[in-house]
Amino acid sequence: MNLKRKLLPLALATAFFGAGWGVSHLDALPGNVHAQAQEPAHTTTVTGPGRAAVAVPDFTSLVKQHGKAVVNIQVERSAPAQAPQAGPEGQSPFPFPFPFQPPMPGAPNAMPQQAQGSGFIISPDGYVLTNAHVVSNGDDISVQLTDKREFKAKLIGADRRTDVALLKIDAADLPAVKIGNVDSVQVGEWVAAIGSPFGFENTISAGIVGAKGRSLPAETYVPYLQTDVAVNPGNSGGPLFNLNGEVIGINSQIYSRTGGYMGLSFAIPIDIAMDVANQLRTAGKVTRGRLGVQIQGLTQDLAKSFGLKQPNGALVANVEKNSPAQKAGLESGDVILQYNGKPIVDSSDLPVVVARTKPGTEATLSVWRKGAERKINITVGELEPEKSMVAASNGEAPAGKLGIGVQNLTAQQRDQLDVKGGVVVGSVQGPAARAGIQRGDVVIAVNGEEIESASQFNGLVDKAQPGKPLALLIQRGENRIYVPVNVG
Repeated sequence: MNLKRKLLPLALATAFFGAGWGVSHLDALPGNVHAQAQEPAHTTTVTGPGRAAVAVPDFTSLVKQHGKAVVNIQVERSAPAQAPQAGPEGQSPFPFPFPFQPPMPGAPNAMPQQAQGSGFIISPDGYVLTNAHVVSNGDDISVQLTDKREFKAKLIGADRRTDVALLKIDAADLPAVKIGNVDSVQVGEWVAAIGSPFGFENTISAGIVGAKGRSLPAETYVPYLQTDVAVNPGNSGGPLFNLNGEVIGINSQIYSRTGGYMGLSFAIPIDIAMDVANQLRTAGKVTRGRLGVQIQGLTQDLAKSFGLKQPNGALVANVEKNSPAQKAGLESGDVILQYNGKPIVDSSDLPVVVARTKPGTEATLSVWRKGAERKINITVGELEPEKSMVAASNGEAPAGKLGIGVQNLTAQQRDQLDVKGGVVVGSVQGPAARAGIQRGDVVIAVNGEEIESASQFNGLVDKAQPGKPLALLIQRGENRIYVPVNVG
């Protein structure tokens, strides 16, 4: 049987009644100080008959010094009862990863589930980093330390675009990791992951960095570190260490045909993650720069057709109306070669550097147009933010009687989904979660009334009578289905 290769988050989920898991920027936060001296992992010399002495890394000191800063995360959530499917348990970073499967007739509305993941303490006063997909839709989040102390965690915020979440526990004088410098990471160097694969807490695995700046399908804002470190479901959100005992990434995804490790794992660079964490802590949201262009990569043939010697840069395929790019004079067919002096080697380099630019600042582009290079100054706009995830653990429900938080679709999203109206589900719990509604679903109509805006949707829900179901017409991917949701 031909099994389709999938890019999978690494959260591990189990049901209360029967276990199973589905196939599933640079400052540290204030207070990130380290009283203990940091010792790098040392090496051991190994010899063999007829072989020269070889130095191999010894990770024992790394585990002893930094293992205590790695935590196990337990997330309790309500989810629709359905058969296991070929996909990750919990929330995937993909918007529509799998076909819609409504609850089976006669099946219970919900089965409580527990998801397990990993995380690590970044400041002694209790801030913890993990993956957004680990804590997605969590009704209750708890953090367990290596000394078996357990704390209820508050979700400060989560950013789906980078799959980073920031938690806070009420504790002090905690062991914290040391933040490393991603720019100094070299392909081929030894690295190690500590986490809770399959629920086995504080497990270490090691390997080497296979590549830097790796672009993955449907992932725009993260230049991943690729490694061959063995990571599995439950490793999500755990730290990736270098030999100096510094965290250089957050283990996030794998390529797999089986749902388990098959030799390739990917980590979010720690500078990206710390920038997100600082923004979530100080502003409660993440802001990103925006140019307003659609880009594509250059092939050798395309480069030749534009008079370029090398297929480097981002080819502008389309310029959005009234966007910063249009106002600056960018045109379709331009090739962006540099951004603020930074070479754009691959088209995937551009979204990363633009996103990290503060909206409202001016940037300089080096653009190739009609056989000549020119400079264009542009005032960077702001990328429309995604609706922030808020966990039930802080006592806030997403919205109203159904437990749904929605936001308006942009014109571009409507074009992509081929819909005239509708609102996208940004957060869900309670009655809506039990009925099978998921984040990323688009609500097209309520009781036959077409939805044009979030305010209209919330108004209809507010007027609904308790005990009577609302029929929501949902679009997920290319599929549409009516889902009855009982009003709470």
